[in-house]
Amino acid sequence: MNVEWMKEYNLVFPTYLILIVNKYSLTFEEFLLLTYFWNFKEEPFNVNRISTVLKLTENTILISFNTLANKKLIQIDTLKDGNGKRIEIVNLKNLYEEIAILFQNKQKEAEKKDIYSIFESEFGRTISSMEYEIIHAWLEKGFGEELILGALKEAVYNGVNNLRYIDKILYEWQRKGYKTMKEVQNNNLIKNKKEDSKELFDYNWLDENEE
Repeated sequence: MNVEWMKEYNLVFPTYLILIVNKYSLTFEEFLLLTYFWNFKEEPFNVNRISTVLKLTENTILISFNTLANKKLIQIDTLKDGNGKRIEIVNLKNLYEEIAILFQNKQKEAEKKDIYSIFESEFGRTISSMEYEIIHAWLEKGFGEELILGALKEAVYNGVNNLRYIDKILYEWQRKGYKTMKEVQNNNLIKNKKEDSKELFDYNWLDENEE
């Protein structure tokens, strides 16, 4: 059996292209075309060559190309070669940027999942499904992970390990406009200084001298 024809073209694609496929609901043909551009970067746009490699009709290629361009995943740049001849090159900058954003979002999602493990570690037990939903609701309402973990730390420090107490802390911080633990700490520092000053001025120095 002659298998040499199988070695004619070897297209590879990074797994993170699957993120693009899912987000933009790409067709099989669009995915193939994107994979082609990924493999043959800086190559002049040649519909006939693409058709030969992908075994797709030229019409299918043009339709898929226009769809990818409309989704702003690719664009055409017109350049000049060494002989001054104008050539069209497919620019994948938008695709790279989109993949970077998707990865950042995935990382944030992973961090959100880690927060539940931290709660379980601090509580010394598995959190219930209701507790999971409460923590998730905090994240959805815009409470930063740093602030949530800061409230958790304060609750544990005070010997309280229930979410109702933490919820009160978070909404009190929200009422005061705190968005980071640095703001909380700075406020506590100012508060402590004021209390120290008040104790200093409230002290009855005359009574001490009379003794």
